[in-house]
Amino acid sequence: MSHHFPPLFTNGAGSRNPPRSSSRSSVKSTRSPASPFDPLGAALSSVQARYTLSNAQSLKAHNEACHDFPGGNTRTVLHSSPFPITFVGAKGCELTSLDGDVYVDFLGEYTAGIYGHSNEEISSAITEALGKGWNYGGPNPYERELARKVTKRFSPLGIELVRFTNSGTEANTMAISAACTFTGRKKIIVFTNGYHGSTLSFPHNLSPVNVNLPYEFVACPYNDIPGTKQIIASLPKESLAAIIVEPIQGSGGCIIGTKDFLHYLNKTAHALGALFIADEVMTSRLAYHGLSHTLGLKPDLITLGKWIGGGMTFGAFGGRRDGGIMSMFHPRNGVLSHSGTFNNNIVTMAAGCAGMNIYNDEKLKALNSLGERLKKGVEDVLLKHGIAPPQQNGALKMNGISNTEKHELESPFTGLSISSEKETEKKAKMWISGQGSMLCMHFSGESEKSLKALFWHHMLDKGIYMAPRGFMGLNLELKESHIENYVKAVEEFVGRYRDALVS
Repeated sequence: MSHHFPPLFTNGAGSRNPPRSSSRSSVKSTRSPASPFDPLGAALSSVQARYTLSNAQSLKAHNEACHDFPGGNTRTVLHSSPFPITFVGAKGCELTSLDGDVYVDFLGEYTAGIYGHSNEEISSAITEALGKGWNYGGPNPYERELARKVTKRFSPLGIELVRFTNSGTEANTMAISAACTFTGRKKIIVFTNGYHGSTLSFPHNLSPVNVNLPYEFVACPYNDIPGTKQIIASLPKESLAAIIVEPIQGSGGCIIGTKDFLHYLNKTAHALGALFIADEVMTSRLAYHGLSHTLGLKPDLITLGKWIGGGMTFGAFGGRRDGGIMSMFHPRNGVLSHSGTFNNNIVTMAAGCAGMNIYNDEKLKALNSLGERLKKGVEDVLLKHGIAPPQQNGALKMNGISNTEKHELESPFTGLSISSEKETEKKAKMWISGQGSMLCMHFSGESEKSLKALFWHHMLDKGIYMAPRGFMGLNLELKESHIENYVKAVEEFVGRYRDALVS
């Protein structure tokens, strides 16, 4: 299905017929199509052929899955070329594949797996809860305990009242709906390269055929105050319901929002009578009271998810007691209904209570520190081999954006490109972005796609599992030795493909 949106952000193509796809979904060839101008295409084909031979059981499992799933897949982000690895077990920070290989997990279930695998405290909490039954069809003590933990921890950010959902996607959907109802307006400012869930996704190269919800979205450039200001000024008077933003664009490549930009959005939303929504589904892991609190932001609504459910399906949205926003969901006299069979499911509630006890301020700071050491280690390797951009320290500013920020904005995940007539320096072909325990590796140039794929395969060969697009969400089971091995593996990759990275 396609939807039509206002001219400022077209989210539909007008065609009633989606593209046809072949029913032949199983893997028949290990070759990945490469650009005729890509000098690394042959190298990638060779690596993928070895991968296929080394993961014969995963290939078989994938082909069998194609019988019941379109393309053998029920979660798009987990697809990889030529086929994904199937896992059969996990313990601590290690994953075991169907083919018997063991990998150190640097993906961390896209930030939801912050506790590592098979955490004994969380496992015991779930077992105890299930021993008392499940599917009550009524309130339970665990939901109230988790709500108290959430409001206590995030009340400095503005969550004094909270409601639970089953995912970050649901949480953001409810926050946007609340904003439209509260303001009586329809337009929602989002940002290019932003991701707020499977039905709230805004890559730079967004396909006209997509599954986004039919809100009146208006896309603005991230970290660009003049560009955003110009678009907002073009909107009809009193039409803006909300601005929703990630303090760090997680799925978009761990792009750090500048403090000035985020404060501009906060101030502008309130000046226009709109709500400011902080999507902290991922970034709440980076600061004890949430990253927005550390930045001094004052959001009207905050969304949470991922790790707070103890690794189980979870989402939440909340705000202050005063102001009347959250009171719209009061079951007796509110104007909005919010149901969900599993909003208070026993498994998530029990796991979340245990998880929030584990991830205290001490553990948070230690995990962030581990991430910063990984980032610095990678940057040192790139600098050593002459790959780091010459203005790595951010001394040179162009149009208000440092050279390092320009590279971070050019996220290969979406193909987003920020250019400047004044920019003459050579762009790095490999770099790392992010903050604390949320990081992402990036590549650029004519061999961008091949380099990214070759890097993923190289890290697998070194026993390291991460997202094919370069994303990493560190977990509490990782140690210094794992970070050292990661940096060593990066240096080996750089040594192997240095000619392509510095040419």
